[in-house]
Amino acid sequence: MNSKKILSLSLAAALTLGLGAPALAADETAAKEDGKIVILHTNDVHCQIDQAKDEESGAVTAIGYAGVAAYKAEMEAQYGADNVTLVDAGDAIQGGAIGTLSKGSYIVDIMNEVGYDLAIPGNHEFDYGMDNFLTLAKEKANYDYLCCNFTDLNGKAVLDAYKLVDYGDVTVGFVGIDTPESFTKSTPTYFQNDKGEYIYSFSQGNEGKDLYAAVQKAVDDATKAGADYVVALGHLGNEGSTDVWTSKSVIANTTGIDVFIDGHSHETYDETVQNKDGEDVTLAQTGTKLANIGKVVIDTKTGEITSELVTGYDKQDEAVASYVAKVNEEFDAVLQEVVAKSDVDLTTKDPATGNRAVRNAETNLGDLCADAYRVMLDADIAFVNGGGVRADIAAGEITYEDIINVHPFGNEACLVETNGQDILDALEMGARLCPEENGGFLQVSGLTYTIDTTIPSSVVLNDEGEFVKVDDEYRVKDVMVGDEPLDVNKTYTLASHNYMLKNGGDGFVMFKDDTVLKDCVMIDNAVLINYIVDELGGVVGEAYSNPTGDGRITIIKDALSAYTDVDTSAWYAEAVRSVVTDGYMNGTSSTTFAPATTVTRGMVYQTLYNMAGSPEVGETTFTDVEGKWYANAAAWAEAEGLTSGVSAGVFGGDRTMSRQELAKVFADYAAKQGVTAAEGDLSSFTDADQVASWAQDSVEQAVAMGIIAGSNNKLNPTGTASRAELAQILVNFENATTQTGESTEAAA
Repeated sequence: MNSKKILSLSLAAALTLGLGAPALAADETAAKEDGKIVILHTNDVHCQIDQAKDEESGAVTAIGYAGVAAYKAEMEAQYGADNVTLVDAGDAIQGGAIGTLSKGSYIVDIMNEVGYDLAIPGNHEFDYGMDNFLTLAKEKANYDYLCCNFTDLNGKAVLDAYKLVDYGDVTVGFVGIDTPESFTKSTPTYFQNDKGEYIYSFSQGNEGKDLYAAVQKAVDDATKAGADYVVALGHLGNEGSTDVWTSKSVIANTTGIDVFIDGHSHETYDETVQNKDGEDVTLAQTGTKLANIGKVVIDTKTGEITSELVTGYDKQDEAVASYVAKVNEEFDAVLQEVVAKSDVDLTTKDPATGNRAVRNAETNLGDLCADAYRVMLDADIAFVNGGGVRADIAAGEITYEDIINVHPFGNEACLVETNGQDILDALEMGARLCPEENGGFLQVSGLTYTIDTTIPSSVVLNDEGEFVKVDDEYRVKDVMVGDEPLDVNKTYTLASHNYMLKNGGDGFVMFKDDTVLKDCVMIDNAVLINYIVDELGGVVGEAYSNPTGDGRITIIKDALSAYTDVDTSAWYAEAVRSVVTDGYMNGTSSTTFAPATTVTRGMVYQTLYNMAGSPEVGETTFTDVEGKWYANAAAWAEAEGLTSGVSAGVFGGDRTMSRQELAKVFADYAAKQGVTAAEGDLSSFTDADQVASWAQDSVEQAVAMGIIAGSNNKLNPTGTASRAELAQILVNFENATTQTGESTEAAA
């Protein structure tokens, strides 16, 4: 906080005391922490109304609304009820069955019961339509909804931009901000008139500048109106959010915000970020599903601002818990009806990491949902956006609640006639952020495709985040519809939901003018239930047993992204990327390349065998390779005359290789390919006399061709080489033998 605020507050305190204020010890609030303002915050609750615990450990994994109420009561007892404010940073009313069935109404009722003071709309507050949201916000909620950047096209505010809250002599201005991604991450038509024209704005233009200007105006207005502190309530996020609309971008381009309470990206952070003037701003977000409660404390005496995340809180407010139980009871009979069963776990997650995968990779539940649309609407192809597949289904009985939790939006199935170019553009749109998460990532049925993430995305979007064009090379490749390549000029039938096909959800506007063959014929959860019951006989079986799906989506990633021990700025990074991409070398594990590990004979010959295309091999005279991972490589090398082993019948695959041995192997292999160099000159190396006579010619050839280079005027011929050096040698060798580029000096 700046010194001006500290001074003004100190003077106010001094004046108060000078007027003969009674000593705090005489007041019943003496035990409370004086001069501190507490802001409790939640975000992205997504209908997680109940407490949840881990079955094995008993640890609290979701605090639930009764827990929020209990913690609020504790803070009021500690700091005074007038000094505690409870706020929500958006996406509270959507994400679960009760939210869907009540269109968010029961969630607002529960938030009223908990005692929320302020909230902002997240993108999903609009999922049940604009009229529904405005009724909830302006008539049903006992708390105030704020948003400074949500206006009509004439600039008229839909909600108040800010609200001042007095805490004795100190005033805090709360400013609401919602992401412009709301256009595409809710339903775009909710923000349009019946002609498809946008009639609302989220200050989305000018590469973020309009948003920054709207926020700055609200902050300045709140300050002029008397705010001593400004707390931004934002639904912006950072990871996976549009760069210019993130909370960090807003902070970096504005001044006057003291605390930024965030949401949208489901991240957990509690940090300090600098604003436009280099001043510190506290930034916090609690994750999702009430895994945590956020707590910000402003000490008005010192100006200090602290922030923490409260996790694992186990207490429950009895009155709120009873209220939530009544809500659950009302819907329980419908929700618990068994509609089908599954023999396999159906997941949105990566089985290896447990992280959500449905927004950046294929999953078996994504396959099932897409198949349901394609089969039930008798389409050539079906798309389901990953952000529309919201929950897992465990093996066993499937209830109506399970299905609603997978598809909580109430979207309706549609069938359109479209062309192959629009199909390709849609796949590219969905793949533009991969391997980062994207709610518009497409789970598919009826086709397969590859995403090459090493190709930068060239998708062009308009200010509303809608698809405009692909401006350069497509990262989506090898699209096959059934057994045939996608024909961009051919007409296909495409099944999905109204959110994508008619409303331009997630920015997929390429289908909005297509001929609609079946219009909103079935709600999304009914599509899934009917597919399982009518087409699969009521049982999801082994066809969906692989959690990563059946191979419809292939993702080519930057080879270095998998390895935590490879510094992308290291001298060997490009060489490692090259040999891993080409399949010449693999990591020592799924996450390590081990660049400093000394190479062995097995490693060296295996890389050459891989480079040769791993051809079939015959018998070998080596007696020590049976069952070894390099057995085929040893047999191949012997047949090629590249090694006779370390002794008769002994390959010695686990032995290290000296650099002069490496030089001989690579020089001999180059010669077999008809590639040699003029006589090499080793005179510039001070240790040239250490090269053995049997290796002299080979080392000269390897140096002349640029396969092996020295360092600091030394060759180190008797020393060993690391895996990083081997990667560079392989690149140098390939350059020398293919004559497609200049050799690259190894840092060895």
